[in-house]
Amino acid sequence: MKRPLRVAVIGAGIGGVGAAGALHKLGCEVQLYERASDLGEVGAGLQIGPNGVKVLQALGLDTRGAWVAEPVDTVSLAWDDGHQRFREPMKATAVQKYGAPYICAHRADLHRLLQEKVPARAIHTDMRCTGVATHDGHAVATFSDGSEIEADIVIGADGIRSVVREALFGVTPARYTEQMAWRGIISRDDVPARVGPNKSVEISHMDYCGWIGPNGHVICYPIRGGELYNMFIGHVSPEWVDESWTAPSTTQDILNAHKGWNDALLEMLSKVGDIYKWGIYDREPLTQWTKGRVALLGDAAHPMMPTLAQGASITLEDSYAVARNIARQADDPLAGLKAYEHERLDRARRVQLQARQQFDNNRKVPAPPPLSRDWIFEHDATAGPAASAA
Repeated sequence: MKRPLRVAVIGAGIGGVGAAGALHKLGCEVQLYERASDLGEVGAGLQIGPNGVKVLQALGLDTRGAWVAEPVDTVSLAWDDGHQRFREPMKATAVQKYGAPYICAHRADLHRLLQEKVPARAIHTDMRCTGVATHDGHAVATFSDGSEIEADIVIGADGIRSVVREALFGVTPARYTEQMAWRGIISRDDVPARVGPNKSVEISHMDYCGWIGPNGHVICYPIRGGELYNMFIGHVSPEWVDESWTAPSTTQDILNAHKGWNDALLEMLSKVGDIYKWGIYDREPLTQWTKGRVALLGDAAHPMMPTLAQGASITLEDSYAVARNIARQADDPLAGLKAYEHERLDRARRVQLQARQQFDNNRKVPAPPPLSRDWIFEHDATAGPAASAA
């Protein structure tokens, strides 16, 4: 009996554990290597569009469980007086329009559930990758402790500062997008019931609320069944900020950056605890994701601005697509990787560039309505390639 395809995944973030889980589900022998000493995920909330939810459902996750929240409405509010720019139903229409719900969750919860789809014996921590290569019909990864592993395929899911990417395509600088951000969480009880002129706009802790201003935007949404309210606080700043998610900050830093913004929003911002800031970086789209028996996925391949809230979902799409393609062509790993690259490259590039365009639009006064994400949400990466981009 022929042995299963052996795949090594470098990096155990959302993309890495997602890919490892999909590979295991589809019959590959997978090993997952992470440079950190444990797999505890940092960060706060994240959004998972219907396109990402389809992947989670294919992996067997309960996307209606208590770990998620489904926003009821999308509400766009003006940064200064809080008047309602527009309101659209979300929960009532997402499944009908896109085939899956739009959910929000704590990053750590999603990471834990994806990790459960990977055999414990396949997870290796304290393994800092230093290089990858293709030799004599197999892929090789080396690590800082001097060890080396061989596999039929190596997948680099090691983030925007990817060692695997550099080994394949050389060192290129990440682009600081002139946006930095804070992440924080408040209690559902700290969300006001009414905002805007004369308190005329009704909102809920179960709404997805975006406060859009010329020098930033604040995106708020429920997580963990609505018990908590996540706040992404984006701020336009030409001053360079480190890419790290763990740089400490303060409430006063946030309030200083939002002088003149709506009082109801400032009150919510004043309640945020455990505040961290980071600079937002992306890269120019790649024209190639694979080389030999090595491939990239997620931020290693296509880091993008958060303005479409698609970083996690497009990475989840990659994770399932790479597993599906190489499992289907297990007799020819190179062909499987090329099929993966062909399927994913143009779609991810289009999302990257639309995220940049949305950022530019958000800075206009007044900001135009958001660009359509329908074409993104409709796709099902578990079924096959997307239709040709318009």
